[in-house]
Amino acid sequence: MTEPHIRHIQLLGFEKRFIPSQHYVYMFMVKWQDLTEKLVYRKFTEIYEFHKSLKEMFPIEAGDISKEHRTIPHLPAPKWFDGLRSTENRQVTLSDYFSSLLSLPPKISRCPHVLNFFQVRSDDVNPVANNTNGRKPETFLLKVDTAKKNVSDITGPIILQSYRVIADYEKNSKSELAAKNGDVVEIVEKSENGWWFCQLRNKRGWMPAAYLEPLDGPDESEEQDPNYEGDLHITTKDYSGELDDELSLQEGENVEVIHKLLDGWWVVRKGSITGYFPAMYLQKSGETAPANENPSKRKGLPPRRSTISNANSIHKKERKQISQDTYRRNSKKYLKQRQSIVDTKSPIITENKEEESKSKPQPAIPPRPSKELILDRCSENTKSKIRTLN
Repeated sequence: MTEPHIRHIQLLGFEKRFIPSQHYVYMFMVKWQDLTEKLVYRKFTEIYEFHKSLKEMFPIEAGDISKEHRTIPHLPAPKWFDGLRSTENRQVTLSDYFSSLLSLPPKISRCPHVLNFFQVRSDDVNPVANNTNGRKPETFLLKVDTAKKNVSDITGPIILQSYRVIADYEKNSKSELAAKNGDVVEIVEKSENGWWFCQLRNKRGWMPAAYLEPLDGPDESEEQDPNYEGDLHITTKDYSGELDDELSLQEGENVEVIHKLLDGWWVVRKGSITGYFPAMYLQKSGETAPANENPSKRKGLPPRRSTISNANSIHKKERKQISQDTYRRNSKKYLKQRQSIVDTKSPIITENKEEESKSKPQPAIPPRPSKELILDRCSENTKSKIRTLN
């Protein structure tokens, strides 16, 4: 089995945030050896501390013993105050730095220090977005041409999937991406909550998965099959269903997820009732909730596919639709099967039933009537036929 390592690190840009105070974080798309791609956010001060620790771990390659043996790239120290201009100008330096770092021998480029630094953290998945005044972070994306110029010599480039936009989409925040019907975007990251990070020419941002379709056919093949056994989750926020097939649930309720759909609206079961519920408000049972704000405060609920009235697909074959009645029917079948399994695992009860049936008195079998009695009770027509046969 291949040991974990990073194939590629691409700088996407940076964000200006306002919690707990005004600061900047850089956005990196990290591609691992198994071709998974993760989006992480790091402050420059964190990157510089990582750089200093790396130099301490490898003093020869850091040039501490002899400068001519230095292979670890240089990285300038952070300024006393990092403003917008310095943060923006540093992007090329960071792209070059990580490009050079990954080209070093495996003992450095694949060491635990490098791998741990780019592991996904809770604040990468749910980054803080708003402060008490409702101010959203400002996103600054690196131009694609500039990024390619600085990372074109890296082996194992990121191969992005192409999807087509099925209807016009207007963005509602700076972190989102606006697109027109028929545009082809490249998918940088797919999130289960229904928001995908996309690239359209020299722009990047989040788009609802409901507005996207693969070029080669309907995308139900990418969705998981229904799991009628159910996967236990807990609701993290109140939601009142707006459509008839949506469930209204309170925060802290236990539900079973039976079908995860790409648009971020999952089919859940509460008791004997099923319905759609936003994945953004669900958390797997037993997992610890992230310390930061819920991602729904960074992006609103994604639209459902069924609500896009002006969708224009290029595929003749439509996506397969499963009705709530089918979900419920299959769920009941599973519950019955589970109950039958419980019954078969209770031999004591079965034995007791058999003993009870044996202890009950059996009805007496009446004696067979005589020939004369039978003839006496027959009709005259039957008696005449019997006489004829005799």
